[in-house]
Amino acid sequence: MLTSIRGIVAASFATGLALSAAPAFAETSAPETEFDLAAVQAAADVTVNVADLEAATPAVDYSQVNRAGDESSVEISGNVALVSEYRFRGVDLSGGDIAVQGGIDVSHSSGFYVGTWGSSLDETTVGYGHTELDVYAGFSGDLAEGVSFDIGALAYLYPNAGAGDYDYIEAYGSVGFSIGPAETTLGVAYAPKQDSLGGTDNFYIYTDLAFGIPETPFSVTGHVGYTDGFLTFTNDGKAFDWSIGVEAAVAGPVSFGIAYVGVEGSPSLLDDGGTPADPLDDFVYNFTDDAIVFTISASI
Repeated sequence: MLTSIRGIVAASFATGLALSAAPAFAETSAPETEFDLAAVQAAADVTVNVADLEAATPAVDYSQVNRAGDESSVEISGNVALVSEYRFRGVDLSGGDIAVQGGIDVSHSSGFYVGTWGSSLDETTVGYGHTELDVYAGFSGDLAEGVSFDIGALAYLYPNAGAGDYDYIEAYGSVGFSIGPAETTLGVAYAPKQDSLGGTDNFYIYTDLAFGIPETPFSVTGHVGYTDGFLTFTNDGKAFDWSIGVEAAVAGPVSFGIAYVGVEGSPSLLDDGGTPADPLDDFVYNFTDDAIVFTISASI
């Protein structure tokens, strides 16, 4: 499409010049000069070709704009697992029975995330009721190539526990390193003084190792942790826990694992529901006995 824009100033100038030039030429004997008004008007006439403007204007790649918007996104993921028994830092919390577990995470591309995770418990031996529900929030990301971090806070909740304080809060942080098929994580968790911890605190430090066997679906895993505080079954409140295992991706999001788990500790005397004053009604349960734990899990 063509659009004409006439130069008003130039045209007015040309018209005024033509009107004032006649008397001047009549009064003087200077040779008469032909004045081409049409040429002046043509010079003032500016023609703009819109197609040429569009060609000269840098094109906007809207796919890139949309892609930039997609970088700020929210992702929802979930996981579910069936374990032969629930071990928390080596300690048995399901009374040696099968436990059903699962969780949901909501993460933002900026690195912030929130989530919840739950597990069935054995209310007869553990005393926390039959359900554990964890709620957490944190921030994770990459520090450099092959180096990641994760920091946050987690609340351990026992909604159907008996009378007393059982819920507690813990802060955590970790740094992960990956080189080829090998990954390692160094982490720490700290629960400040709370009534549910007997008015004391709890400190935990650990390392996790994983090595994927090339060209196979198998990975070898290892774990070593150290607890100092309320959450042990030792007289001095200090305990090591450890595990070594193998994991395999079976099909799609489904994986299978087996691990040998152990922890320092001693058996506990528990009330089986009889008369508390009669020690014959009590029995000994070993929360810290070594065990082989089987896991089948899926992530979506």
